Formats: sequence, structure tokens, C-alpha cells
Amino acid sequence: MVTAESLPAELRRAIVQIARTPRLLVACDYDGTLAPIVTNPDEARPLPESVGALRSLAGLHETTTAVISGRALRDLAILSRLPHEVHLVGSHGSEFDIGFVHELDAQARDLHRRVEAELERIAGDVPGVSLEVKPASIAVHVRRADRDAARRVLDEVHNGPCTWEGVTTTDGKEVVELAVVQTDKGRALDTLRHQVGATAAIFLGDDVTDEKAFARLSGPDVGVKVGDGETLAAYRVASTDDVATVLAFMLEERRNWLYGEQAPPIERLSMLSNERAVALVTPDARLTWMCHPGPDAPAVFADLLGGASAGHFSIKPHHNGLPLGQRYLPNTMTVETRWSRLLVTDYLEPEGPPHRTDLVRVISGTAAASVVFAPRPEFGGVPVRLVPDPEGLRVLGTSEPIVLRSPGVAWEITSDGLHDTATALVQPTQDEPVVLELRCGTTDLSAHELSEADRRARAGAYWSDWATTLKLPNVEPELVARSALTLRGLCNADTGAVLAAATTSLPEEIGGVRNWDYRYCWIRDAAFTVRELVGLGSLAEAEGYLRWLHGVLATLAGPERLHPLYTINGTQLGAEAVIDSLPGYAGSRPVRVGNLANHQVQLDVFGPVVELVAELAQVRGELRDEDWQLVRAMAEAVTRRWSEPDHGIWEERHVPRHRVYSRVMCWVTVDRAIKLGEVYGREIPAGWHDLREEIATDVLTHGWNDEVQAFTTAYDGTDLDAASLFVGLAGLIDPSDERFQHTVTAIEAELRSGSTVYRYRRDDGLPGGEGGFHLCAAWLIEAYLLTGRRTEAEELFEQLVDAAGPTGLLPEQYDPVAERSLGNHPQAYSHLGLIRCAKLLSGA
Repeated sequence: MVTAESLPAELRRAIVQIARTPRLLVACDYDGTLAPIVTNPDEARPLPESVGALRSLAGLHETTTAVISGRALRDLAILSRLPHEVHLVGSHGSEFDIGFVHELDAQARDLHRRVEAELERIAGDVPGVSLEVKPASIAVHVRRADRDAARRVLDEVHNGPCTWEGVTTTDGKEVVELAVVQTDKGRALDTLRHQVGATAAIFLGDDVTDEKAFARLSGPDVGVKVGDGETLAAYRVASTDDVATVLAFMLEERRNWLYGEQAPPIERLSMLSNERAVALVTPDARLTWMCHPGPDAPAVFADLLGGASAGHFSIKPHHNGLPLGQRYLPNTMTVETRWSRLLVTDYLEPEGPPHRTDLVRVISGTAAASVVFAPRPEFGGVPVRLVPDPEGLRVLGTSEPIVLRSPGVAWEITSDGLHDTATALVQPTQDEPVVLELRCGTTDLSAHELSEADRRARAGAYWSDWATTLKLPNVEPELVARSALTLRGLCNADTGAVLAAATTSLPEEIGGVRNWDYRYCWIRDAAFTVRELVGLGSLAEAEGYLRWLHGVLATLAGPERLHPLYTINGTQLGAEAVIDSLPGYAGSRPVRVGNLANHQVQLDVFGPVVELVAELAQVRGELRDEDWQLVRAMAEAVTRRWSEPDHGIWEERHVPRHRVYSRVMCWVTVDRAIKLGEVYGREIPAGWHDLREEIATDVLTHGWNDEVQAFTTAYDGTDLDAASLFVGLAGLIDPSDERFQHTVTAIEAELRSGSTVYRYRRDDGLPGGEGGFHLCAAWLIEAYLLTGRRTEAEELFEQLVDAAGPTGLLPEQYDPVAERSLGNHPQAYSHLGLIRCAKLLSGA
């Protein structure tokens, strides 16, 4: 077989582009396309390579294959022996299934009989002329007839029955077909496209009858003519062997786009941050994820969710070689990736203008390095041009200015027809590293006022000066410090908002649909996050968050109208949407932006805010007036809404329920508010004490289930939820209470699996499964400690520590069966859980 390199370059580029469409239709003719033309049509067999490629394409996600032939459907199926995965369409589109003949009305059946009789008369005993009778048409074949006799027969057919009312004529190579229904291959292609919802189609054919299909192609569609002759197709190949090559190349490109060649393990990704932007780097120094302007903006590099075509910035040794390791420089967010004679150092510059994202990549050592710069702004949705400049590259076609400062680097720029990609071979020396500066939000390519060495030191000090002030526990202090740095890296210095995670749509199940956007500020998650930083001695993040929250509340008619999450700037989210052009991490679709949970009722959000204020007041030794005002607002919201059903902490896209955890956190809101008022001499509104008692009674009466001997998820069922551990963790009942101890045992039995703990096992209205949550494991560790089971707590904590990646980061979830991490990364919940457990185990 010929290789893909033998295909025209323009066709290869077109295949690369169409292979990335969300829903692809691959259709082709049979004779002369899949099967070589032979003298005896009954001996036309498809090339095995084409059959294999069609079958494999049909097995891919959101990919449909079909053969549209002039042959009768039954004959096509028998002769081709194509697998059932490949759709067969016969008689130029008049047969989509074998039973089609029964769908003809009486008038059409009568016309079919009359046409057949007339054609039998015309063909008579002319040698080499044969009739092929199909359910809705009749084909006259003259390939094996004498040329003069063939011409006479075709003339008589064209001047006779072809002119009859109700007859549709299709002329091919030495064949004419008369149908009693309106049909052609173009209509058939349109029917298939509509049935499967294809966003683009490729059609391959050799006959004049295929021109009707080529005529229906538009936009991203691709038409490929096989052989000579005039055609409407944009591309051409010579033979059926080339068709097999086209299909094989399509298969390779489609599979790589859908599933990625090798998705890096999620926990092995390292995060860069400057408290304004975040970026992720793979273990081999590939910038795989970065958004601008800000982490909740569209991605400039989305390789993580779409492979190379979605944008990346890669550096590696020119002569291959595996990386020896990756690490953070101690107490910084600067990442080093090391090979034998090459070192790549990455950091985001802190303290720049709010509209800027500046990434510095330093290549040092003695080995030559290959660099690929492929920005794809707006998730790859806009065409990009790269224009060389004496000082580097300018990115054109984007709403935000982007440049790459790279003086002295000779770039080679290529295009795939939509986007430009720049490649270069660089040679660092012992004394002179190569410095690449990606600057988003500016057109300035001039030299920085500081040397790279000074800027690297400044970036490191931004983090290390802070890290040295932390009060670390004696259990896993280095990992706790890394978790604290990670949490701070998820904070936004300008607004005070805190990201739940750095990414969107990293899957809870590989290949599944549970893929969510966590690049926003959840009221609850952020309060949990900054509270743990307060516990380590850092107050600035909590104060920034509370300022942000005050700003959000100022836009609302009342605190009870607080949404569960907001953008980094404190505004409401737009509608949740799907990026169809991205295939997702390891083929896990859909890729989502926005989050529908924004419109849910989550009544547990108020309690963590009041607990944060209580923690801050204790550390400061005072309760500020504005913070007491916030506490009163949270308690007021609970007063008005605590008895409603809600969607809960897990944001289930199901009907609201009266959830134990949400009621407990409503109780926490009022309980902590009362205690704050008592300690700091504030007036406690009438009714708070009674409300606290009423909520507690409600939980203890309705939340406990005698059948399962545990506090359940909600009042209306027997299913368990790890969040119900908060009955004891929050202090609503004493940890020594048998009901709490039974609940711990029940959750351990049903929800713990080795090193992790699942949220729940119930049907939540979504297909597929998920991993265990690191945060739930942290809750169970705390519950073990409260119930006197320290050994189990220490063992589970060790397993939580072991799940961290080599640079100390944790995503949201862990699959104990496949032993791999899942979910968005790095996840604030996971790191705050680790910090809390380390502190509890050390007695802090």
C-alpha cells in the first residue's frame, strides 16, 4: 500500500482539518472507489485495507461511515461483505434498508413494472446488455456490449422510458438507471448527514453519478474524486489504492484527535501561577493549558483537552531523550524540567499589570532543543497567523494582543490552512541560556528592564517570602507547604476570588460525560480554602476573599439570593456551553465552559463563611464590624430558607432534597453566629437560639435512619453520603454519640474503597461513574480521629499522601481500581483536606 506522504499535500491538510470536526460522516462509492472496476461486476471485491479502515472509523466516537452505491442494497451487502458497523445505501440512495420495496405506493410499483417491461423489450437479446432490477429502480448495463449496440440501446432508453413522467434517470459509466422515486447520491448523503447530525462530511467517488454528492458538499466538507474526468470535487486521487490510503490517514488523524496519543496522568501536571493567571505544564515541559485574560477566560493553549491541534508550547531535546524529573524550586511556583543535558525553567511573572499574562521559559544546558510554539486562542476557534519580528513573533487574529519575545531565535512558520505554527532549533550554552517570553495582553517586544536572572529571583521570592511565614504542622510539613502554595496560587490577588480548580472538563471518568468547569469562585469552596490558610498563619487571602464577597452581596436584593458560585470578578456566569471542537482529555466529552450549578439552590454555602469569620476573629483577637455584618447576613439567609430542599454540596442535577449536610451547615451558620456574638459582645437577634435548636431537632429527627443505622443523605431515603459525617465533624452531636460512630462505620463500609472515599453510590441522574474524592477521604480521616481510631486515620492519610503527583499536586478524585487520578487539577478541596488532616494528626 502507498503511504500518506504520497497523497497531495492539500488533501492531507484537508483531512487533518475535517478529522477534528465534532461529528464526522465518511461516505464513499463502491465500484471504482472501494472496489476496483472489473469486467464482471459480480466479482468486484473491496480492498481489505479500505474495509478495515471503514470498520475502525465506524468504531470511533461520533464517527459514521457509509457506502452509497448504485447497486441494489441486497446485492451490495452480499458482494461487499462490509461489516454491520458500516451503513449501506443502495440504488443511488433509494434503498436505506432491505424492506424499502414495501414502502413504494401502488402507483410507483405499477410504473416500476411498466419500465421493466419496456427495458426488457429494448434490451431484448442484444449481447452484453443486462438489466439489474432493484426494488425502486432498474439499471441497464452495457459495459460488455459491442460499442455500436450499446450506443443504440442507450439512445432508445433515453428517448423512451427515461422521458416518462415519474421516472428519474441517473447516468453512469456505461450504465443508465431509471428510478421510480426521486433520488440521487446527493440526496442520500444529505439524508445520512441529517440522521447522524454530522458537522462535516467527506465523500469519495469515481463515477459521474457521484457528482451529485460532490455538489452537496460545502463549508468544511471534503470531496475526493477517484481517477480522471471533470469533477466538482476539490481533491483528486488516482486509484482505489489511494482511497485505502485516504481512509487509513483519516482513521489515524481522527483517532489521535479524539483520544490523544498519550494523555499525561492528571496528577503529574504541574501548575504555574502568579495569583492572576494559571498554567499547566506536563512532565516533559509541554505547556498544555493556559487561559487569558485570567484563568476563567478562553484558553490560548488547550492541548490538555484537545491535543496538539488545540494549542501547545513545547520544548524538548532535539535528539529525543526522556526527562529525568520535574520539580518546583523550594517554596516557589517555579518549575524545572530536567533532561540529561538540558533544563527548562518555567514561571509566571507576578505583580505585573492586571491585563497581562507573562510566562518566562528558560532553556539552559548544552543540548540542542526543539521548540514548538502553537498558540490557539479562543479554544482554537479563531484563525491564527504568526508574523516574525526581529525580537520574536507576533500573534495576529486574536482579540487580545499576544507576542513571543525570542531574540536571536530563527523560527520556521508553517500553516495547516487555519493556524500557523512556529518551530525552531535552539542551542543554549553553559554561559548563555535561551530565554522565551510569552506576553499576553501587550504588543511590546522590547527587552525587560531587569535581567532574566533578577526576574526569576523576584518571582521566587514572591512565593518563598510568604511560605516562610507559614506555621506548618510536624506531619508532612513539605507537602503541606506545597498544598498551601497551591491554594494561594488559586487565589486572585486583584479581586480576592478563589478558584475551585485550575481547569475545566478533566473527567471524573475516562471517556465519560461528567466533565465540569471549576475555574470559578464557589462561595463554600473559597471559604474552606482561605480558612485553612488562616490556620497556617496567612490572613491576606481570607481578607481578600471577604472583600470580594461583600462586593457580591452588594449586588443582591438579599443574602438569601446568593448564588453558589460567581466569576473571578464577582459577576454571574453566562450559560453553560459545550466546546464541540475539542475532543476532551483522553476522549472524555463534552468539554464544558460555564457551570449550570450557578442556578442551583445550595443552602450549605452560608455556614463555611461564618466559620471563616470565626477563625479570623480568633486569630486577630477581634471581630470587625463589617465581618459581623456579614455574619448577620448569612444567618438572615438561613432564617428565611433553611427548611427548603436543595441541590447540596455535590450539585446534583436532580430534584432538590432535604439534605442532612445542608441542614447541618444551616445549623453551623446560626451556632457559630451565636458564639461569635457571645464572645465579642455583639447583640444577638431574638430567635437565633430557638432557630439553632429547631434545626438541630429537625436533623436528629429526620436525618437518622434506623434501618441503615446511620445519618443518611437526605430525609427521604436510605442512601449514604460522605458529607453526612458533618453531623459529628461540625459538632451538632458529640463525636462519642453512638449515632455518629455508627454513621462513620456505615460510610466506611459502603463508600470507602482502599485509599479513597466516594461521595455516594446512588443514582444521581447522570450516566457513568466517578472516582473517590480526596476531600471525602480527608473527612473520614477526621471522623476516625474523633472516634478514637487513630491507626485507621494515619493509614488513610498515608494513602492520601501517596496519591499526590511527583510535584505534590492533587486533582479532585482517585480511581482505586485503575489506580489513576481523575477530575480537575489541582483541586482546592483536595489540598485543603490534606492540610487539615496533617494539622489534626500533628495535634495542631
